[in-house]
Amino acid sequence: MSKVTKVDAQSPALHAADSHDLIRVHGARVNNLKDVSVEIPKRRLTVFTGVSGSGKSSLVFGTVAAESQRLINETYSAFVQGFMPTLTRPEVDVLDGLTTAIIVDQQRMGADPRSTVGTATDANAMLRILFSRLGTPHIGPPSAYAFNVPSVRASGAITVERGARKTEKATFTRTGGMCPRCEGRGAVSDIDLGQLFDGSLSLNEGAITVPGYKGGGWNSRLYIESGFFDPDKPISKFTKKELHDFLHREPTRMKIAGINMTYEGLIPRVQKSMLSKDTEALQPHIREFVERAVTFTTCPECDGTRLSEGARSSKIEGISIADACAMQISDLAQWVRDLDEPSVAPLLTKLRHTLDSFGEIGLGYLALDRPAGTLSGGEAQRVKMIRHLGSSLTDVTYVFDEPTVGLHPHDIQRMNDLLLRLRDKGNTVLVVEHKPEVIAIADHIVDLGPGAGTEGGTVCFEGTVEGLRAGGTITGRHFDDRAALKQTVRKPDGALEIRGASANNLHDVDVDVPLGVLTVVTGVAGSGKSSLVHGSIPAAAGVVSVDQGPIRGSRRSNPATYTGLLEPIRKAFAKANGVKPALFSANSEGACPTCNGAGVVYTDLAMMAGVASTCEECEGKRFEASVLDYRFGGRDISEVLALSVTEAEEFFGAGEAHTPAAHRILERLADVGLGYLTIGQPLTTLSGGERQRLKLATHMADKGGVYVLDEPTTGLHLADVEQLLGLLDRLVDSGKSVIVIEHHQAVMAHADWIIDLGPGAGHDGGRIVFEGTPADLVAARSTLTAAHLAAYVGS
Repeated sequence: MSKVTKVDAQSPALHAADSHDLIRVHGARVNNLKDVSVEIPKRRLTVFTGVSGSGKSSLVFGTVAAESQRLINETYSAFVQGFMPTLTRPEVDVLDGLTTAIIVDQQRMGADPRSTVGTATDANAMLRILFSRLGTPHIGPPSAYAFNVPSVRASGAITVERGARKTEKATFTRTGGMCPRCEGRGAVSDIDLGQLFDGSLSLNEGAITVPGYKGGGWNSRLYIESGFFDPDKPISKFTKKELHDFLHREPTRMKIAGINMTYEGLIPRVQKSMLSKDTEALQPHIREFVERAVTFTTCPECDGTRLSEGARSSKIEGISIADACAMQISDLAQWVRDLDEPSVAPLLTKLRHTLDSFGEIGLGYLALDRPAGTLSGGEAQRVKMIRHLGSSLTDVTYVFDEPTVGLHPHDIQRMNDLLLRLRDKGNTVLVVEHKPEVIAIADHIVDLGPGAGTEGGTVCFEGTVEGLRAGGTITGRHFDDRAALKQTVRKPDGALEIRGASANNLHDVDVDVPLGVLTVVTGVAGSGKSSLVHGSIPAAAGVVSVDQGPIRGSRRSNPATYTGLLEPIRKAFAKANGVKPALFSANSEGACPTCNGAGVVYTDLAMMAGVASTCEECEGKRFEASVLDYRFGGRDISEVLALSVTEAEEFFGAGEAHTPAAHRILERLADVGLGYLTIGQPLTTLSGGERQRLKLATHMADKGGVYVLDEPTTGLHLADVEQLLGLLDRLVDSGKSVIVIEHHQAVMAHADWIIDLGPGAGHDGGRIVFEGTPADLVAARSTLTAAHLAAYVGS
């Protein structure tokens, strides 16, 4: 066999195709960016830092990722583009060297009950194929194990012409795995009759307690004058037939008070008028009634598994697909590893890899049947990452928004490994992050600032971690900040007793939460912190629970409307100009007629994300032109709503615009670190951490004695954490008890008392592994948290 020798010719210095190794941004002016120009290296890990509101998201998401998405959309045919949102080009002079961007953000996943962790990743689809091949008894194709696919049987007739006419029967059958009772939702809704009427009263005495059915209105007269029952007889004394006519009777045409009307039982009538509507769109008092009246119970037919009897009966080694999806993912991964079936070897390999990815990313404590809508923002982001870990794509740009949210220091190391793995596959990884542990692994750092809002929007530093430390920017100065352990801790003045807590993964936990001090509940992600605090501390009088959940309200809501700040502002404008306050509300008389005061015109694209374009009439100012002629303190109402909290605090604090009521609310907003927010900014644009701090500012005027906060440091820069600790101290010193679920070591070090859960996540957690002061925790070094806190404080 002849030996082939390879002679290397002198390679050229650099191939032209290899010269495109930078993403160049020149003159970016999106939101608060001030003509920003940066060069981001490709196939490297770049971390964007800076205080909250400095312009990080505007640069990464609003400029680089947005333009990448727009250019990709333009590659589709004109026909397909007709169905897609028309994205506007970001305000930037030059954007060069872009690659396909994959955005992994913290937007919560859809709240549809049929969307689960398994369906959001490929794990559920692979399990269905596995069961359709190996399950006994065999019940059908993969769709027979899908709770999103109903079983369908249809028969019809087709006419076949072969010379003479002849009709033949045709039948169609599809086997799905959906439970017919709950339609794959796992729960059935029921109406609590006790919320509809008071059985001890008669109709004339006002027995019906549904909003709008009280008093002498037509709704109540319909039942009183129907003639089906005695209106003076208590409902509890109704016969079976009378009760059926009252609650369930089908629509019946009849004359009442000489008017032709349709009589219908109370339940179908309430269902049509209230229960079938979107609860968010209902008036507050009706929404409260609906939330009280409708109870969701586990489906009795499928026992909450969402699957039909056939799908539950088919098993592999005694495990059904319902059992597999209910298992903790770390246990399921072990079960799949133990399966040895050569006929499906490639499928098992892929499934094992996907399930192991959950463990790597710190989500091994979840189950595949966990509804996607119940995941926190950080968990949702990590679930989205699972899909990309096994991806064969290279040379794409991954964009992450604070991937360490909700992660214990122990899990941050795993997240770092993951980001580096994505980079090492030849991808460009862009991360918006505040945690020093993540900043430390960056190949390149872009630090924005120096302040927030109008004070930010410029690049303060570009370079390496060492350069950042020596650079003198806010991030550089605070990079090595370490909160010291408290020398003296406050003494509690009571305790909140929790006994036998067993919500989710808690193992019959007994604990006394001290009152009158700052208590921090910590532990790895999935150890049971939220279950203990939110599930066991009753939301009774005096308990103010402030979480990161979405704020009720539409895209018209903003910090000014949510906090009640707009009220004193409107009154001040009205008094100064001698007109009605309603003129200064974009949701009332002063609204621009074209966009109805929204400032933007929304185009709903049904199957795709809607598009918002600035209203041409009011240029996004939201008000009618005539309203902007009225001024107060030299500004019109739209200019006031465009102020940041800090600017507005100054504006209403002194001078001719002095308004004490508005100034008090603005002080509280600045107190919680939201000085950079624009008071007229839509609530839908706020991050989870910003929403929580906005709620906290609103509740600070409450009379509650116990404050429960869920990771308040989310989205906070190192420099802002200090301000938050000062705020927590002020709350405790004013006589409040503060309970904080938190992973940030600075907050742990600052606590008076620590409750540490663990030792692991899921069924490996749910126990109290330590109670005591931070100093005792560090001295004991008995838990994961203790080891990380000791390393943090350098003891």
